[in-house]
Amino acid sequence: MLTEESRHHDFPALTDMAYLNTAAESIPPVSVHEALAQYARDKGLGMRGRVPHNETMEACREVAARMVGLQTEEVSFCSCSSEAYNLLANALHLGADDEVVITDLDFPAGATPWLNAAEPPQTRLWQARDGALDANDLPALLNEHTRLVQVSLVSFYNGHRLDWSPFIETVRAYAPQAIVAVDVTQALGRVELDCTDFDILISSTHKWTLGVHGGCIVGIPENHENGRDLTTHAGGWYHLQNAFEADRFERTVRKPGAASFSVGMPNYAAIYALNAALRYLEQIGVTNITTHADPLVSQLETGLRELNLTPMAAQRDGNASGILAIRHDRADSIHATLEAAEVHVMNHAGRLRMALHGYNTAADVEKFLSVLKGAL
Repeated sequence: MLTEESRHHDFPALTDMAYLNTAAESIPPVSVHEALAQYARDKGLGMRGRVPHNETMEACREVAARMVGLQTEEVSFCSCSSEAYNLLANALHLGADDEVVITDLDFPAGATPWLNAAEPPQTRLWQARDGALDANDLPALLNEHTRLVQVSLVSFYNGHRLDWSPFIETVRAYAPQAIVAVDVTQALGRVELDCTDFDILISSTHKWTLGVHGGCIVGIPENHENGRDLTTHAGGWYHLQNAFEADRFERTVRKPGAASFSVGMPNYAAIYALNAALRYLEQIGVTNITTHADPLVSQLETGLRELNLTPMAAQRDGNASGILAIRHDRADSIHATLEAAEVHVMNHAGRLRMALHGYNTAADVEKFLSVLKGAL
């Protein structure tokens, strides 16, 4: 996908390391560095900088919409996925008689708003079996009280990629009134999104999308019947149509849907970075990234099994992700050995997680396996 020359030019930081930790933090391309420098120059214009700031945001909205398969007006931005989920909770205003389905493979941002609510809804946990979620387990969790089903397309925890079609068909059959929220943070920019018929899509920007912290993509299809319920009630100004009108202290007129999730001044720096990063990914093509990186994941999985290490979630043909994870009782010492060799993976609570993007190479995998074998 990248030649040795273009890889060195676009990602000079990768020259001396094998970086297998994009599921935590990406290595942004040089074009993102340049975009941040442009933001600084535009910010130096003072109030006149608002013109290029807003032009860049609209350009970013356009490319983000294409990447997630929505129309431009169906996409907005906030500061992180945690903020997006709290705003979603605000929009839904759930009560004690309502029910929410979450999974044990999800990131805390998608689960904790419902647990921390002033009047918590009843939370039902969809539990994985052998590291995978099975839609056959869903009907027992769904009923007429289900107001929200929250999932991640790819799990941050073990790399399991949700089999979307049976999932969404089951939810629509057993809880047709439920809002379906999908977090694509661990998918967008790495795999072709196959999630359709969702009600809200959320993605952080500092992982596979190659952006920086402080950004989040929110997508809400306007033609969904449930979409009318997804307008936040949060205070602010940027999401209001009458923020500076004469009646502003008497009532609020909120922009509907995705636009309501941008409640305050945009983080223009993150948006400059995201605009550049998404256009970089679009130029390369997510299909090309998948074609290049999936065999590397297979190479890694084979190497792990040859070392008698079993991935927590196996990759599946046609439904793979960029993440593999293993458990080991000496994860801390193994991780220290890998770090000393400039091989970077995630280590948390006895779990080593490896993530491979389009900028990775077979040599990265070989180095990881070699150092891992020595550590074992």
